Amino acid sequence: MTAPHNSTLNTAPVHWADIGVNLTDKQFQDDRDQVLARARSAGVTWQLLTGTNVEESRQAIALASQHDDLFATAGLHPHSARFYSPALEKELRELLGQQSVKAAGEMGLDFNRDFSPRSDQEHAFEAQLALAVEHKLPVFLHERDAHERFAPILKAYRDHLVGAVVHCFTGSREALFDYLDLDCHIGITGWICDERRGKPLAELVHNIPDNRLLLETDAPYLLPRDLPEPPPKKRRNEPSLLPWIGKRVASLRGQDVARVAGMTSENARALFR
Repeated sequence: MTAPHNSTLNTAPVHWADIGVNLTDKQFQDDRDQVLARARSAGVTWQLLTGTNVEESRQAIALASQHDDLFATAGLHPHSARFYSPALEKELRELLGQQSVKAAGEMGLDFNRDFSPRSDQEHAFEAQLALAVEHKLPVFLHERDAHERFAPILKAYRDHLVGAVVHCFTGSREALFDYLDLDCHIGITGWICDERRGKPLAELVHNIPDNRLLLETDAPYLLPRDLPEPPPKKRRNEPSLLPWIGKRVASLRGQDVARVAGMTSENARALFR
C-alpha cells in the first residue's frame, strides 16, 4: 500500500510527526520494516510508539531503541487498570527511566467500555500521573465518556506536569476548552476523516491553537474513511497515511498543508523533548 498524495503535499519537502502509533501490534509483525519505509517515504520522520501495558511498553522501547526516528511511551491503558499493583508500578518506574521513553502513558479513564472498574481506573490514573511528575515526563492521555471525572483528576496534577496531550480527542466543545484551559495539547486522528462520526470534531478543530495541535494515526486503528482508493487489506491503518489526515485538518482550519505539517512536527518535538 502506498500513501495517498496530492499536489499540495508534493510541492516541497514536508515532514510529519505521528504522536500515536501502535507499531508493536501483531497486525504489523509480518511487514513492520516495510511499514516504516512507507512512512518515511511519505515524510513521516518522527513517530511515538504507544505503550498500553508493561509488555507492550517493553516492546515499544526495544523497537524505538533501534531507530533514530522512533520513540516510545510507557504506561497502563485504563482498560487494564484492574491489574495495577505495587509490582506493576515498580516495572513502570523502571521503564519510564529508559532513554527512548518520551511520555508516561497511555493512561486515563474510559467509561465507555468499562473493561476495568471505574475505581480501579481512577486509582491507576492518579498513580501514573504521580509517576510522570516524578520522572518529569509529559503524559499521553486517554479519555472516553469520562470527562467529568477525568478533568478534575488531571487538574490536580497539571501544575506539576511538564506537559500533556489528550490523545485521539473526540470529545465535546466543553471538553476541548477545558483541556485547552489546562494547557493540554490535543491529538487529532483519522476520526476527523469520518463524514459521520467525525463531523462534530471537524466543526471544532479550528479552535485548537496552532501551538497545541498534534496529529496521529493511532495505527493500525482508525483508518481514514475518506481515502480516495480501495481500503487497505484488512482495513489496517499505518503511519504513511498521516499526511492524508493532515491534509483534512489543514482544509478544516483554512491553513496550508505544509504549515500544518511544520507546526505539528515542531509541537511534537517540543512536547516530547
